Order: sequence, then structure tokens, then C-alpha cells
Amino acid sequence: MAKAEGGKEPINEQAVANMYASMRSELNQIYSKITELEMEVSEHTLVINAIQPLDQSRRCYRMIGGVLVERTIKEVLPAVQRNKDGLEEVVARLNEALEKKKREITEFEAKYKIRIRKADAEVKDESGRKEGSAQGVLVGPAGGSA
Repeated sequence: MAKAEGGKEPINEQAVANMYASMRSELNQIYSKITELEMEVSEHTLVINAIQPLDQSRRCYRMIGGVLVERTIKEVLPAVQRNKDGLEEVVARLNEALEKKKREITEFEAKYKIRIRKADAEVKDESGRKEGSAQGVLVGPAGGSA
């Protein structure tokens, strides 16, 4: 990769394609992590909304490091709220990293004049067939109901 940044055009087409694929892979990993953490944030929100109106001295069970521990709502609620806030902070940082990576990919595409042909073909084929155009779109969990 040092050759690409040091010289004008010293790397070959395959190296550019590999770097581009690597960058796209990193982008997809960031997207996946953001989605995963947003799901955890929504789970935390559900738990908070479920236990907040209850009596603070009521028993509550919390999973800590794979062990189910009995606590009171008074003890658990602040911890769940802190975890949720921390997750939201991480999601915000990942969103910043995502934007930075998108800019980096856009600059890379402009520098090496990269165009995605698949996107053009899908736009033309979209009117003809609907099933093929959904390729690469995340619909739901893999183990969903039949």
C-alpha cells in the first residue's frame, strides 16, 4: 500500500481492485457493527421502559458475565441506563468512522476512476424483474420463521 501513496501510478489494476474490495469490506463491517449495537440499544430501552414504572425494591434478575444475579430494580436500572448510554456513544463514534470511510472510498473511486457496473445494470433490469434486484439487501435474521 505504501507504493500507492508514494508514487503516481506504480500499482497495477489488481492491487487497486484488492484495496477497493478491502475498503468496501471494512465499510460493511462497520455497518454490521452499527446494526448490532443499535439492536442492543433498543433491547436496553425495552428493559428500561419495562422496569422503570415498577417498585424500586422489587426483585430483578440480571445476567452478569454469564451468571444470572438477583438484584433490585433500584440497583439494576442505573447500570442498564449506563450501559445504554455507553452503547449510544459507541454507535455515534462508529457513525463518524462510517462517514470517514465513505469519504475515503469516494476519494479512492475518484482517484482511480472506479465505477460500479453492477449498479448500472440493476437500474436497467429493475423494471423487468423484481426478485434479482433484491440481491445483497439484508431482509432479516437468517433463522427467521418459515
